[in-house]
Amino acid sequence: VLPPPLASPASASSAGSIPPALRLPVALLLASGANGEDSAMEELATEKEAEESHRQDSVNLLTFILLLTLTILTIWLFKHRRVRFLHETGLAMIYGLLVGVILRYGIPSTSYHNKNPPSCALKEGPVSTLLLNVSGKFFEYTLKGEINSHEIHNVEQNDMLRKVTFDPEVFFNILLPPIIFHAGYSLKKRHFFRNLGSIITYAFLGTAISCFVIGNLMYGVVKLMQAIGQLTDKFYYTDCLFFGAIISATDPVTVLAIFNELHADVDLYALLFGESVMNDAVAIVLSSSIVAYQPSGANTHTFDAAAFFKSVGIFLGIFSGSFAMGAVTGVVTALISFFTKLHCFPLLETALFFLMSWSTFLLAEACGFTGVVAVLFCGITQAHYTYNNLSEESTKRTKQLFEVLHFLAENFIFSYMGLALFTFQNHIFSPIFIIGAFIAIFIGRASNIYPLSFLLNLGRRHKISGNFQHMMMFAGLRGAMAFALAIRDTATYARQMMFTTTLLIVFFTVWVFGGGTTPMLSWLHIRSGVLSMFLLCNNDAVLVLFSSQDGTQAEGQSKTKQESAWLFRLWYTFDHNYLKPILTHSGPPLTTTLPACCGPLARCLTSPQAYENHDQIRDNDSDLILNDGDLTLTYGDTAITANGAGSDGGAMGGPRWGLNGKRSTTDEALERDLDSHEQEVLSRGTRLVFPIE
Repeated sequence: VLPPPLASPASASSAGSIPPALRLPVALLLASGANGEDSAMEELATEKEAEESHRQDSVNLLTFILLLTLTILTIWLFKHRRVRFLHETGLAMIYGLLVGVILRYGIPSTSYHNKNPPSCALKEGPVSTLLLNVSGKFFEYTLKGEINSHEIHNVEQNDMLRKVTFDPEVFFNILLPPIIFHAGYSLKKRHFFRNLGSIITYAFLGTAISCFVIGNLMYGVVKLMQAIGQLTDKFYYTDCLFFGAIISATDPVTVLAIFNELHADVDLYALLFGESVMNDAVAIVLSSSIVAYQPSGANTHTFDAAAFFKSVGIFLGIFSGSFAMGAVTGVVTALISFFTKLHCFPLLETALFFLMSWSTFLLAEACGFTGVVAVLFCGITQAHYTYNNLSEESTKRTKQLFEVLHFLAENFIFSYMGLALFTFQNHIFSPIFIIGAFIAIFIGRASNIYPLSFLLNLGRRHKISGNFQHMMMFAGLRGAMAFALAIRDTATYARQMMFTTTLLIVFFTVWVFGGGTTPMLSWLHIRSGVLSMFLLCNNDAVLVLFSSQDGTQAEGQSKTKQESAWLFRLWYTFDHNYLKPILTHSGPPLTTTLPACCGPLARCLTSPQAYENHDQIRDNDSDLILNDGDLTLTYGDTAITANGAGSDGGAMGGPRWGLNGKRSTTDEALERDLDSHEQEVLSRGTRLVFPIE
């Protein structure tokens, strides 16, 4: 026990009465006590900082949830008032902008405790993790990012803005998969495959044309900026091509939503939807191939034929590998649901379906492929095969689950776009580059649509009319995919300028082109499609159809087998006779399609339900091969032929009517949807009545 005068290090050092032999132990003891107090204070400060960080993270997530809630309520108000000049995605962006302004300019500034931060010189760039040895204790520091020199003293504001800036991997691994999967899972196969050749042409060849046109035009803009002294850092030709690839990804979600509400021409809808789904996949693979372009030699930004063909090979390899991985995962899920009795447990069935679908994206990314392509074709495969094996409850659950996830993820991304305009700290606004980009995307879109439509019309029986081409040109909106590709890498001067320009292009196209869709439809005289309404009269079902198109539409609905591509007809026959019976409980039994010598194998692979359903279930895809003389009137996924036969046109399943006139559970929703359009159609339509006995 030390005397009271020796209780502090200062008094101990000044006390001359302590024997020299005891001075060192006493000093060590006092230092130990002081270190213990400092350690306790450090732990307390660390706990308070962790608690404050947790609270701040909760506030940030709550902000986005409130944004989505406000968006949903405003969407309801717009739908109730039939307001079509602004889509839900545009609303989400506006609300995000408002919150971004508040976070940017409404937070009080707090200065650093150290007015003069220490300076150091690094031979290499800043590392992501720093390990320091302070008096024998090792501390790890993580790089948060670069701070603007003008805002060096606003540490609290900078920290807030960094927290609401999400890691780009969040978009790719969490938000994009449900959006892309829903596009494939809800695909209307009838009209998609009818226009498959045109869709592939627009998606592959058109996206490549658009990429190179935009890239070359932007390279000219960059050279102009360099000549007048507006370019402060390096901007290479490969950077321009990369910008052309990411900005070529169209996302006409606003236009398609209005098309769906107005029941616009189904072929135009299929062309736009199919192109947007496929060209997202093409754009992301194309951008990866451009990044992989590395010529040999000292100058890595010159043209090299070997590097060019290597990039083309990488493009084909990544796309085909991702396609195969998505299809295989869908087939594996179909086999699991086929050979097990998971349909007895709908909750387990839905959970497995969800996990297998999501894991496709992560598996492709882990293997070096592209998850967007994989999850897209996984969704198409799941809808074609696995959907037929699910129980009735699981079919509804999976459809509604991915529909809700798609809606929330998409609106979250658009809200974040508005937020990022003010919270992202490394924006580079270049008026010349922005104006040049707007001009380039219009020229690139025109170079895609009009020449390819001319070439396609040479081989199409039903031509893509000039008004359709103008509408496709007008509907080339940019959206979630372009934003996600741009924000994935913002480390360099060129990428930061691309990200800022991409944000502004998305804002302009969604607000201006999305809001102008309805007037453009009227100006181009594009009539809406067939609208049907079900009525009940004395317990008998009567189908009333209001057609806003003239008599040529009914004639146009009568197709022939020759109009389906021969390659697709071969695939359909093989799929219907062999793959469907092996992977699903529907389709003809293999005992009727395989040779007699394969009888034991056919009986082993054929499901017992296939024998029961053979005479009762019509294949969901049978309407893809259209017969001579069939007059088919469609609403959504439901097809009613003139001879009274009905078919379900898509894997998602639409309202079904039995021969006894009883309604399915989805008919009430159909009637509610039709009531909102009844007045519009009665004024200009032709009424056809088909009694269903």
